[in-house]
Amino acid sequence: MKKKLPIGIQTFSDIRNPNENYAYIDKTGLAHLLITSCKYAFLSRPRRFGKSLFVDTLAEIFKGNKELFEGLEIYDKWDWNNTFPVINISFGSGSYTNDVLIEKEFIRIFRENNKIHGFDIPFTKLEDSKESFVLLIQACYEKYKKKVVILIDEYDKIILDNIHFEDKSMSLKGRNTLKNFYSALKDNDRYLHFVFLTGVSKFSKLNLFSGLNNIEDITIDAHYSTITGYTHDDLLNTFNEYLDGVDLNEVKLWYNGYNYFGEPIYNPFDILLFLSKGCLFSNYWWETGNPSFLIEILKRKSYYLPELENINVPKETLNAFDVEHIDLVALLWQTGYLTFDKRYAISGREYFKMKMPNKEITYSLNELFFNYLTDFRSGSGSYQFNIINALYEGDLAKIEKILFSLFAAIPYDNYVMKNMGTYEGYYASVMYSFMASLAYDIIPEDHTNYGRIDLTIKTQNNIYLFEFKVDASPEKAIQQIEQMKYYEKYQSENKDIYLIGIHFDSTKRNISEFAWKKINQ
Repeated sequence: MKKKLPIGIQTFSDIRNPNENYAYIDKTGLAHLLITSCKYAFLSRPRRFGKSLFVDTLAEIFKGNKELFEGLEIYDKWDWNNTFPVINISFGSGSYTNDVLIEKEFIRIFRENNKIHGFDIPFTKLEDSKESFVLLIQACYEKYKKKVVILIDEYDKIILDNIHFEDKSMSLKGRNTLKNFYSALKDNDRYLHFVFLTGVSKFSKLNLFSGLNNIEDITIDAHYSTITGYTHDDLLNTFNEYLDGVDLNEVKLWYNGYNYFGEPIYNPFDILLFLSKGCLFSNYWWETGNPSFLIEILKRKSYYLPELENINVPKETLNAFDVEHIDLVALLWQTGYLTFDKRYAISGREYFKMKMPNKEITYSLNELFFNYLTDFRSGSGSYQFNIINALYEGDLAKIEKILFSLFAAIPYDNYVMKNMGTYEGYYASVMYSFMASLAYDIIPEDHTNYGRIDLTIKTQNNIYLFEFKVDASPEKAIQQIEQMKYYEKYQSENKDIYLIGIHFDSTKRNISEFAWKKINQ
């Protein structure tokens, strides 16, 4: 009998209920490592990545519910008689776009913890949240005569629900509310045994945890790289009965690729939905989110989108995220739309090379960007379908016609409102985001031994090397490709190679010339 897929299950006792027969990936070995190595720990992972289930697993360990862990890695490693009082705080289910909603969530949190521990600790207003938290911690310590465990899930959601608004008043108020609330931890260290916080974003300690400098950030610690998500072995060993006849390499290309400097992991939500839907490929995780906040950030600053596939950033960029200084790359990484490709050091300073993790993100994110850049909210599908066929067939006349029609369909106001009419990167960004939303292998800023190609597209039969020019001859673009021998790196693939030079006229705001040449093998 097939194991049931634990879609949406965040309660450890439900998953471990023998009457339910749910599949479970054992994370208790990593839980044991964490709780025996750290007093204060922080983990950042994207939404729907298994954080809440892991937090609930920790709660059951500290409560000493031994029977739930029979057969798991921690079972023989933990002293189940040594229990601890647990304060559970989760901001994951609330919506926090005004003061009333934030206050209601704090009331709920204190009501639930009062009920669990038999207290009647008051909570009347946001300004008193720290004082109420202190009373709760000390009351637990006094009642149980044991140090307290505090588990905080989605610690940052109050801020993230408001961060995309141009008016920063609510996100700043959320930050200040949380800063005050979390300051109770620093002041009551002597009462605490273990504190664990999870969230999506990684706000600086200075702005949110002032004075609490001993938090161990395990986000990109290789020891904890698989603390959430599924490895390839997990997929094969736990879900093998669902995988008969499935192209595992394609599954990996679609849903794997998240890198925290250990073994690459699959998006667990995608895998569970993929298996439940009869192994049909789709952008399941993407569809459950609302990435409109990215568009709001793009509106405030022009970004050269092809760089997102090859961007290099210093470590400080990813660590300095804050309400008043939102870096797009940091935000894309924390929310799961970018991942690490590699890390390296220059003169002792650590850098990261970023990439999109898999096909789901590459196709979906670039379609979002394309719709923003062009104001196509619907109707771009016909362009995509037609050019997929034209690229496959090597029909250059059809490719030219489709691209000309595409740029002609962009409303004039879109150039004016975004101040993009003369911005060279705009045309390349539209081309890149459009092509990258297709089902082909796309390489922006493609590096060779002699330089770099603006855009490379690889189909089953053909390879296309694009050079873009604004108010300059496309023949010069082709000459550049030929003279620099950009095409040589692909000659061993035994495919037809096309060199394409495109001239964009900033006055007409469209392709004015389209030149191409086929390289003879």
